[in-house]
Amino acid sequence: MIREVRPEDTGSITAIYNEYVAHSVITFETEPVREEEMRSRITGIVSHFPYFVYETEGKIAGYCYAHAWKERAAYRHTLETTVYLASEYQGKGIGKQLMQTLINECCHRGYHALIACITEGNEASNSLHQKLGFKQVSHFEKVGLKFDRWLDVFDYELILTPESPKN
Repeated sequence: MIREVRPEDTGSITAIYNEYVAHSVITFETEPVREEEMRSRITGIVSHFPYFVYETEGKIAGYCYAHAWKERAAYRHTLETTVYLASEYQGKGIGKQLMQTLINECCHRGYHALIACITEGNEASNSLHQKLGFKQVSHFEKVGLKFDRWLDVFDYELILTPESPKN
């Protein structure tokens, strides 16, 4: 079941995220996040943007959210997306369901574009975003250093609304 995030989800979200911090280059964060810090991050995001979890049998299998892509006012109609799944739930279509829910909510709220920043080698995320209609729009070479490796980042974009200016 996909639902909006709740404060009691913080521990599960922290555990999922910290697995990626410790064992992957999918996030460029290098130190585990404390639960209090994650709670603060979640609170900040949900005060302005959509944030969803996928719950199954009382367990959080994954989560996704959107947040400001850039801080300048002209970017206010563009959001960056994030999606993470617990390892045992990967490859089951949960990420796609979460992202479709997020995309629909962003459309409903009137946002114009979504950006996904994906680290090189993250083929599952590349594939997911391409299936959802995102198009690769940039390639930044060797912009992140993690586990003594320089890493590239690719930006993918999805246009949500027709080309009409909004205030």
